Amino acid sequence: MAGVNTEATTKETEALHHVGKKTQETQQQNLNKVASVADVTLPKELKVADSNAGAPGVQSSPLEDGDDAPVNVLSEVGAEASVAAKKKKKKSKVKLKKKNPLQQTDPPSIPVDEFFPSGDFPEGEIQEYKDDNLWRTTSEEKREQERLQKPIYNSVRQAAEVHRQVRKHTRSIVKPGMLMIELCETLENMVRKLIKENGLQAGIAFPTGCSLNWVAAHWTPNSGDKTVLRYDDVMKLDFGTHIDGHIVDSAFTVAFNPMFDPLLQATRDASNIESRKLE
Repeated sequence: MAGVNTEATTKETEALHHVGKKTQETQQQNLNKVASVADVTLPKELKVADSNAGAPGVQSSPLEDGDDAPVNVLSEVGAEASVAAKKKKKKSKVKLKKKNPLQQTDPPSIPVDEFFPSGDFPEGEIQEYKDDNLWRTTSEEKREQERLQKPIYNSVRQAAEVHRQVRKHTRSIVKPGMLMIELCETLENMVRKLIKENGLQAGIAFPTGCSLNWVAAHWTPNSGDKTVLRYDDVMKLDFGTHIDGHIVDSAFTVAFNPMFDPLLQATRDASNIESRKLE
């Protein structure tokens, strides 16, 4: 009877040992899969320690004072994967910041062509032909001539974009008390930078006109001129830019005293009406 009990006990022990071994193998496989997914290789010591657990003749000793707590491998792997993911995300953000579009400085100093690496500059407002000039849009000869002019149009558009940026900034800085010569030099130096002045290929189209009050147009201060812009002055500021000799010219009026507002509005309305007649 005792022999039967011993044999049963031995088989039960072997079965438990077999189940324990299978469980350990499954756990090891899961650990390796997790490590592979997280791109983290498990330390060799952890694998050895795990494979020895529960083996015959190997016993785990109880923790003593000063011993480290058992390591949770799954937690470590998950933490490392999380840190790696955060670092990758941070690098992506840095790369995105580097790709931010170029922005003009204040005052403008970056050449306009750097904002349009393709070489195509903004068209601006297009005035369509009408009435007796509509035939120009259907004539094959005129359409071909138009296509041949595109490189010239693009040069004009570059000069126009320079003019627009300089004009916008100049409006924001002009004020009573400025020397007229200082205003003109500031404006012209800005044109030189934005258009990349290059002899007869690109630059200022003509001396800046800053005619005051009863002077209608084309007055510009000479070197050493001490004329000062005053609060009650009406100034007509006229300057031009050019690319390959193709000139863009535009002027605007500056007045600080509100008494001149109706006069300025009337001239704007008249200009808009006349430009529409040219369509």
